[in-house]
Amino acid sequence: MSALLEGDLSAAGRAAGVPLSDYFVTDRARWLWRFRLGQIAADPGHARWMARQAVIGEEGVVVGHCGFHGPPDEAGMVEIGYSVAPDFRRRGYARAMLVELLRRAAGESVVTTVRATISPDNVASLATIAGFGFVEVGEQWDEEDGRELVFEVRADLASGTRQKA
Repeated sequence: MSALLEGDLSAAGRAAGVPLSDYFVTDRARWLWRFRLGQIAADPGHARWMARQAVIGEEGVVVGHCGFHGPPDEAGMVEIGYSVAPDFRRRGYARAMLVELLRRAAGESVVTTVRATISPDNVASLATIAGFGFVEVGEQWDEEDGRELVFEVRADLASGTRQKA
């Protein structure tokens, strides 16, 4: 993440073990890396919950990134996040990332609830979570993203078995 903040895709790709695209050094992505590095600096144990690249095929093409916003809170809730590079959208990769995040959450005994927060204008992301049992439980204001709808599903019901990627 440090290399990405510096705009050094070559070093970041070497550290990640796969080549990364310019999508990982956009202003939006750099904001995320800066934020996640701050979380990890505050508690290095949180690193395993942070963003990971989404890789497809034998060539190891990176189509985006996904992860949790942090470890489970005191109630066992984790919030998911996923992002697909523009060149790879509308091919089912966000849904595949969601399936993997839900499987991972369901496999963690401390996780009871999975949350997704989505802008009401983000039709693609709203469609991505459809069919996975998410229920709208409210809304919130995010300083970075504006108004977001809040969706939750019980982790034990969210293993991704309802939908196939």
